[in-house]
Amino acid sequence: MRVLIVEDEPLMAGAVHDGLRLEAIAADVAHRGDTALDLLDLNSYDIVVLDRDVPGVSGDEVARRIVAAGTGIPILMLTAADRLDDKSSGFELGADDYLTKPFEMRELVLRLRALDRRRAHHRPPQREVAGLRLDPFRREVYRDGRYVALTRKQFAVLEILMAAEGGVISAEELLERAWDENADPFTNAVRITVSGLRKRLGEPWLIATVPGVGYRIGPDEPTR
Repeated sequence: MRVLIVEDEPLMAGAVHDGLRLEAIAADVAHRGDTALDLLDLNSYDIVVLDRDVPGVSGDEVARRIVAAGTGIPILMLTAADRLDDKSSGFELGADDYLTKPFEMRELVLRLRALDRRRAHHRPPQREVAGLRLDPFRREVYRDGRYVALTRKQFAVLEILMAAEGGVISAEELLERAWDENADPFTNAVRITVSGLRKRLGEPWLIATVPGVGYRIGPDEPTR
């Protein structure tokens, strides 16, 4: 299990980080909301432990963006506020569980493992093509057994292409499904993301450009 801890108090963050390591749970720490969003773009996490009161982007906004991204990452909120209204608003934002400070490390570990088990019951199937394996549950990609680190957008584009099972997906459809309704239809974001994705996956190239149509994934040499 890999967890992102979003907590601005260094002593608290350090204690949680060290406590989880003793339980064989990998953890990264973000002391600011904007740092948390950057890490979520770069890495795959099973659960986010989120303090609502962090500097930069608020914890509530971080929760909103996690939910909006559609990754299904569970959120366990940490807060000093223990009023029912505070808990209710946290659940409305998308929190899956709530733990008030101070708390016992053992309770945090038990709650994290419960969330991980719950999520495991709804794991989508892995997809494979030409030695490339995508695990949508763990948000991980491997090529010939080698882990490939992708950004969130690169992962989203790859997931759409692999789900098409060799079919061609237009740039417009990728923009609509991997970005949002506010994306500029004239942007070159899709081309740039696909180019970066090809480089991350390495040779032999797997993503083919179908001129005037779009992109597909398969073992053939693409038009670059």
